[in-house]
Amino acid sequence: MSNLPSCPKCNSSYTYEDGEMLICPECAHEWKSGDSIQVETGLVVKDSNGNLLVDGDTITVIKDLKVKGTSLVVKVGTKVKNIRLVEGDHDIDCKIDGIGPMKLKSEFVKKV
Repeated sequence: MSNLPSCPKCNSSYTYEDGEMLICPECAHEWKSGDSIQVETGLVVKDSNGNLLVDGDTITVIKDLKVKGTSLVVKVGTKVKNIRLVEGDHDIDCKIDGIGPMKLKSEFVKKV
């Protein structure tokens, strides 16, 4: 087992060396081994399986979701491309084909 430090961004223990750079295969964060570690205090959003979500990801809805104020329903398996993460209770901002702009909770989606 190597004695490389964990990733400062996602805390993954699977980091590896590439020359003088350290790389995290899970979040693709790169940093120099001698640098002082400064963690970005950005928004951390995880899907229903615990996978880290980032802006631009594609997700799938895992539960039928009623759209408030209409008779529309977002069905299980609906793919949503190019999401944007926002702060708040509904932490995913997206546009769903046939429905329009919408905010979703990360607990009802999974990363594709």
